[in-house]
Amino acid sequence: MLDVGSNTVHFLVVDAHHGAPPLPAYSHKVELRLAEHMNGDHLSDEGVDRLAGFVEEALGLAEDKGVEEFMAFATSAVREAANGDEVLSRLKAQTGAEITVLAGRDEARLTFLAVRRWFGWSSGRLLALDIGGGSLEMACGVDEEPDVAVSVPLGAGRLTRDWLTGDPPPPDEVRALRRHVRAQIARHVGEIVKHGKADRAVATSKTFKQLARIAGALPSSEGLYVQRVLSREDLAELAARLPKLTTAERSRLPGVSEGRAAQLVAGAIVADATMDLFDLKRIEVCPWALREGVILRRLDSLPGVAQEI
Repeated sequence: MLDVGSNTVHFLVVDAHHGAPPLPAYSHKVELRLAEHMNGDHLSDEGVDRLAGFVEEALGLAEDKGVEEFMAFATSAVREAANGDEVLSRLKAQTGAEITVLAGRDEARLTFLAVRRWFGWSSGRLLALDIGGGSLEMACGVDEEPDVAVSVPLGAGRLTRDWLTGDPPPPDEVRALRRHVRAQIARHVGEIVKHGKADRAVATSKTFKQLARIAGALPSSEGLYVQRVLSREDLAELAARLPKLTTAERSRLPGVSEGRAAQLVAGAIVADATMDLFDLKRIEVCPWALREGVILRRLDSLPGVAQEI
């Protein structure tokens, strides 16, 4: 599987079959930061060249690893580029790879599916939140298909590029970004909560994982099945403290990678606004997200999955 995100392009080999969890067997990723390779609303030639190089590398790795089915999808960076179709055609001609562009709502739906499968039916009504590089996805429901799924252009990379300068960013820019983020999220709270209050609020994505780690959650080395929780109080404190730190200082915090440190201020502002506006006291971090949702949906569609009882 090839995941072309706004921050990271990730090639993942998964051992998967219907009725079992998808298990990562091999992983290779690079922070291409496609969102930063935009000339206006066009993805630059440099960005496309770097992406094509990684796609060719991924195809070679897939052959070496004996991959039976190669799946590739792209999210907001390619979806929102005015030359997105041209980019996909160029990649197809150069590498032979077919890359599917996911709509924002489908990102939210598939992430929700992964969260539902991870936590199960006993969780009741789920609210799933995901902060990517280009967008924020929100979905809520009681089934595997959410009642409502929304994608908002509030990704940590996008907001950092468009709103914040300086290191650390000036306080007036931080305040302006906070107002913008809250106004954007507030527009969608009503349509989500009208279906009922969530029994369980869940977060996916690197941003939420890093914030939870800074707040004291156990590292990934402790395994998938350790419960990781982020409280509203801890997040509010981080949202106030992180903008006062330089990128270098943020990169030294627990669980924060050097490549993601610059985006952490915007990510914390989005996370804090989301928890506040939805009146969430705490949120659980889910290790599964969009990639697992795509794999699970593909497994569900395989011939012969439905069997007689």
